[in-house]
Amino acid sequence: MNVANTETRQMTEILTLSLSGEAFAVEAGIVSEILDMVPLTLVPNAPAYAPALINVRGRVVPLVDFRVRLGMESRGTSIDTRIVVVEVLIEGEPTIIGILADKVYEVTEIDLETIDQTPRVGMRWRSEFIRGIGRRGGDFLIILDIERIIACEAGAVEGENHKGTPERQRALQAVL
Repeated sequence: MNVANTETRQMTEILTLSLSGEAFAVEAGIVSEILDMVPLTLVPNAPAYAPALINVRGRVVPLVDFRVRLGMESRGTSIDTRIVVVEVLIEGEPTIIGILADKVYEVTEIDLETIDQTPRVGMRWRSEFIRGIGRRGGDFLIILDIERIIACEAGAVEGENHKGTPERQRALQAVL
């Protein structure tokens, strides 16, 4: 390995996980912990992508199912299901959320040079939900933009200056 080449590389840590059998990644710096499944408290009239609350060290935390948020089919839990607890900024406020993952693999480094912009054509997911497409070995990793995924519903994405109907606001307040 060329030492000079290693010094010029810009690496970032990511957490790799699986949603509906597809490889995704989130920025490791926002992850505070990874939990086995815990008891859920379902919230009546909550959005389908954020159906429950969990207790994380005495704090009430909304649980978000990114499979639903990304338009995938929601599945039940398995022995591999984990909750990835992250802290993100929502409308400028630090917010802790739990993300339901079918499986969590590892924290690893990825070279920033290997991350490409999200193509606007041919993607299954909304491009604003994807920070980029990374390459690790021969595989692609979809790097999620968690803040945007959550903020989109809260009305904080560019171009949105409203929070929806009063019923929608109440539902969001119940889970966020």
